[in-house]
Amino acid sequence: MRRDYTERGELLEEHLAADWPTQFAAWFADAAAYGLPEPNAMIVATASAEGRPSARTVLLKEYDERGFVFFTNYESRKGSELAANSYASLVFPWFPMQRQVLVSGAVEHVTRAETDEYFASRPRGSQLGAWASPQSRVLADRTAVEAGLTAAQERFGDGPVPAPPHWGGFRVRPETVEFWQGRTSRLHDRLRFRRTPDGVFVVERLAP
Repeated sequence: MRRDYTERGELLEEHLAADWPTQFAAWFADAAAYGLPEPNAMIVATASAEGRPSARTVLLKEYDERGFVFFTNYESRKGSELAANSYASLVFPWFPMQRQVLVSGAVEHVTRAETDEYFASRPRGSQLGAWASPQSRVLADRTAVEAGLTAAQERFGDGPVPAPPHWGGFRVRPETVEFWQGRTSRLHDRLRFRRTPDGVFVVERLAP
């Protein structure tokens, strides 16, 4: 199943934007224009207090110079792990473009106002689903979820659905952001923005 990477581009220091948000915005726009399905899909890796890792795909909802934001049930596995070990890694696997973006950093809750604003923009079915599903819990069968949805529908009727208190956003504040461009013979380009102790990002080239 080995596949060689063709020359679809290069990533040299002189091509890189002055800061990681600008560079990410350019590559994200490229991914959207390329027609990738859900270019905002990212792998979120967390670890328990004991260091046992887990990973899953989550949708990026916002990003700016402060970091990358996603929303979830705080009582889910990733929510529980982030409560115990507040660091995460992200991977944007844009394979058809032979590109990846890799992020690592500390994680914090977004404000409740940010959560409420985003939750209000969700489809009603998704809003009700946030109340219906005890995410990551073991269930006997699917009827438990269906019963939860029925209960949520009866609770809120035709009125507005607020964000559950156990549901909200996380922001990954980058300590490193690596831009990875595939090249032939596995001699890929890897340029990383790394935050120094004084808060300034420096650019480093990593060996492929």
